[in-house]
Amino acid sequence: MKATIRDADVTHRRVFVRVDYNVPIKDGQITDDTRIRASLPTLEDLIQRGAKLILASHLGRPKGAADPAYSLAPVAAHLSRLLRRPVAFPGRVVGPELAEFAQRMQPGEVLLLENVRFHPGETRNDPELARSWADLAELYVSDAFGTAHRAHASTVGVAEHLPAYAGYLMDKEITVLSRVLTAPQRPFVAVIGGAKIKDKIGVIERLLQKVDVLLLGGGLANTFLAAKGFDVGASLYEPDNVDVARRLLEQAELQGTKLLLPVDVVTAPAPEPDAPREIVDISSIPDGSQALDIGPKTVEQYRRELLSARLILWNGPMGVFEVPPFAEGTYAVARAVADSEAESVIGGGDSLAAIEGAGLAHRISHLSTGGGATLEFLEGKILPGVAVLQDRA
Repeated sequence: MKATIRDADVTHRRVFVRVDYNVPIKDGQITDDTRIRASLPTLEDLIQRGAKLILASHLGRPKGAADPAYSLAPVAAHLSRLLRRPVAFPGRVVGPELAEFAQRMQPGEVLLLENVRFHPGETRNDPELARSWADLAELYVSDAFGTAHRAHASTVGVAEHLPAYAGYLMDKEITVLSRVLTAPQRPFVAVIGGAKIKDKIGVIERLLQKVDVLLLGGGLANTFLAAKGFDVGASLYEPDNVDVARRLLEQAELQGTKLLLPVDVVTAPAPEPDAPREIVDISSIPDGSQALDIGPKTVEQYRRELLSARLILWNGPMGVFEVPPFAEGTYAVARAVADSEAESVIGGGDSLAAIEGAGLAHRISHLSTGGGATLEFLEGKILPGVAVLQDRA
């Protein structure tokens, strides 16, 4: 396991904390502060113990140049309200002003750097940039699991120059996801959805070795249906990955893993709110129609499996979730996960949005803050932003 801030002496020391404040902002207002609130236990503990905090985060993809639309200024103001203390925001990523400010900081003070991706060296892990940030501090803490799969200057480079620890959020992600892979309660049921199989081949392969039941939905399920010989009409699917899907189906059968696909779907000519909808069995998808959500028979089948589970892992929607008429399958899965007595672990933006939208977040054991990072961890890949942290003695 990785060393955490519990293992570090932070009193009167400057601590560079990589947080994940990549939050939605509209008209200068934060519309969802979940990621900011998730960092508060780490920040409040460090403040209480007398640390001087230098926070760093990215926001969006400004492509290595300053763009006011991606400024962290609204985040600084919001964080100040949550912490009930001033959060200094010089509006700089690097420079002598930051170094001077850091040297003058007092215990309990908080400084937030401007969007680290305003500097082109961030995404290429520029050694000079990493060194300049490391010179601001005496310790490094990562509480940004959602960026841990990126070898960037703020996620890896700085940590190579300083004693590096996991924050409480990072520690929880590593602990929970490791337990899912190494000591799962059984029956272990995984639900994987989303648009494309190519993005999740690795995690499906790994999960087939770990789970008792795998439930598939979304566009990626269409590729599996095509691999089984069904005509999916005009549905989104990946012809180039039909052979991959067929191989995964064979792997499931050889290993005795129960792999379930939709038995009925909600179809329409296009994923539009006013498009005429029809519920059909998967053997009867009309020409020119698209499978855009799982149907009620599939919902009931998936619900039975989820209610009998002891551990549930869910990543990815069951349909075109962003269009309300095709979101019901995803919401139904969300309700089933919440109703189950199983330990539940959910990751992926749309899955989290479904849980939040249904008001069920408080009934979920763990909401993973990682999207791609969660998938890569579950796939068994080494995340550079985790590997760089010190191991616990």
